[in-house]
Amino acid sequence: MTAFTALVLAGTRAEGDPVAVYAGVSHKGLIRLGGTTLLERVLTALEAAGAARICVSTNDAGIIKALAGLNLGVPVDRIGAAGSPAASVLQAAGGLGTPLLVTTSDHALLQPDWVIRFIKDAPRDADVAVLLAPEGVVEDSAPGTRRTYLSFRDGKFSGCNLFLLRTPAALAGVALWRRVETYRKEPWKIALMLGPVMLVGYLLGLLTLNGAIRRLGKLAGVTAAAVLTPYGLAAVDVDKPADLDLVRRLTGND
Repeated sequence: MTAFTALVLAGTRAEGDPVAVYAGVSHKGLIRLGGTTLLERVLTALEAAGAARICVSTNDAGIIKALAGLNLGVPVDRIGAAGSPAASVLQAAGGLGTPLLVTTSDHALLQPDWVIRFIKDAPRDADVAVLLAPEGVVEDSAPGTRRTYLSFRDGKFSGCNLFLLRTPAALAGVALWRRVETYRKEPWKIALMLGPVMLVGYLLGLLTLNGAIRRLGKLAGVTAAAVLTPYGLAAVDVDKPADLDLVRRLTGND
């Protein structure tokens, strides 16, 4: 198992977080499942996967207090969050360097095996890799769950909130992510912004997943790769109250 540095995004939405409100906490990373917060579940999974250092990007007082009370076997540092996830990654990566594994504090079901396999399967020549789960795999693991899927000629895929920035060049890819992240729930707008070829290809269902990822990488000046996971639950984060209900059911904490 290869040691790595991990960044956990735990920023706060300017408009407020409906999941935190629903659960009655100041930040959704503080939601408890079986007596353990989502944040601690993520950090523990990363440690078990081989993380030698973990950094949490946050400005939330509750998260900061929770970090001070943790006792993990690896160093856990904090860095201030920026105005968006991509901006936070760019800010943190400047000090942490690469390779850097990036995930989120609401990845409630995160398992060490998912992380280990992702790092192992990420192509060695890729500057940046992103983990995705095919629709069928997600449905088999969590029937009826409502996820956001990107549609391509070879299927539909959901993001898994796991990214590997393997080289310094990957930061150019993050800069592109920063430009398009406001449209992550509307893929056609991303395609439109990235040019007519991408838009037409997306609308007509001509783009394959790997083809689209390669084009996005080329636009940013990096080698990008999509890694498919066999673990459907890797696509389940806690982005809305229904997700929290699902996670509670799946973990027997409803």
